[in-house]
Amino acid sequence: MHPAFSVIFFTTSSGAGYGLLALMGLFGAAGQLPQDRWFGLTGLFIALGLVSAGLLASMLHLGRPERAWRAMSQWRSSWLAREGVLALATYVPAGIFAIGWVFLENTSGLFALMGVLSTVMALLTVIATSMIYRSLKTIHQWNNCWTLPGYVTLSLMTGALLLSALLMVFGEQVRAVHGLVPVAIVVAWIVKYVYWRFIDTTQSLATPNSAIGVDGASVKPLDPPHSTENYLLKEMGFQVARKHATKLRLISIATLFVLPLVLSLIAYMGVGGMIALIAAVLAVMLAGLGILAERWLFFAEARHAVNLYYGAESV
Repeated sequence: MHPAFSVIFFTTSSGAGYGLLALMGLFGAAGQLPQDRWFGLTGLFIALGLVSAGLLASMLHLGRPERAWRAMSQWRSSWLAREGVLALATYVPAGIFAIGWVFLENTSGLFALMGVLSTVMALLTVIATSMIYRSLKTIHQWNNCWTLPGYVTLSLMTGALLLSALLMVFGEQVRAVHGLVPVAIVVAWIVKYVYWRFIDTTQSLATPNSAIGVDGASVKPLDPPHSTENYLLKEMGFQVARKHATKLRLISIATLFVLPLVLSLIAYMGVGGMIALIAAVLAVMLAGLGILAERWLFFAEARHAVNLYYGAESV
């Protein structure tokens, strides 16, 4: 599939934003985070800012952005619509939670409930986003059991990195959060490795033979469907060279998992010092680069079944 920048930015930006919101809602409701209004304002502003920026970017991917609201009317059958409904609904508990934290410096009682609800809604929105791709049976690289956990673990991982760095900036020592970061990185790394292993060692059951119901020898088209490139070839026939994919995977592994893991361990062991602060901020910056490479590959390595019509032997 052709990797559209708007969709890459949307999934990475909103994923990190929802991850940060989910963790702030959970740890804030548990009383593990400072109730200082400036900390709450900064954290929630970053989280909701990333979410909003991602949602706006996703609208740019639509042919008629001004009609985006119509898509939500199909929530009964469309994961895209469910994502939109959940995304908007998340602002309600998040807004109430923010009022309690920023204006009243209170994250208990009703506001704690709104924090937990914000966590639930944020995770449900990320799940809905992943299901947009997971539900597409025509794309083997997405229609598998590793797409959903991949989105959720990466969202929580990037959110944990942001929250840890934010605590460092404010000089706060929350061992539970700082200790969560390396665990989240390792879990996300394992899920991503298994996902890559899956798409490398399996292929879709769809073949030119199955498309026309013929058993036996492989069938091939006599003539190409089109003499020139068309929309399907550009958008759904996009291919990335194996050597480039391997190089990008290595870049993603290094910047998204290996280096942030090392830096997060440094930050965890030296909480409160300048070295810890620098390590936490660098981890966020490197992970930002790595998640962009990972998400570009997620789209570029996906092969639509329509390619069988254009001569591909398998997808």
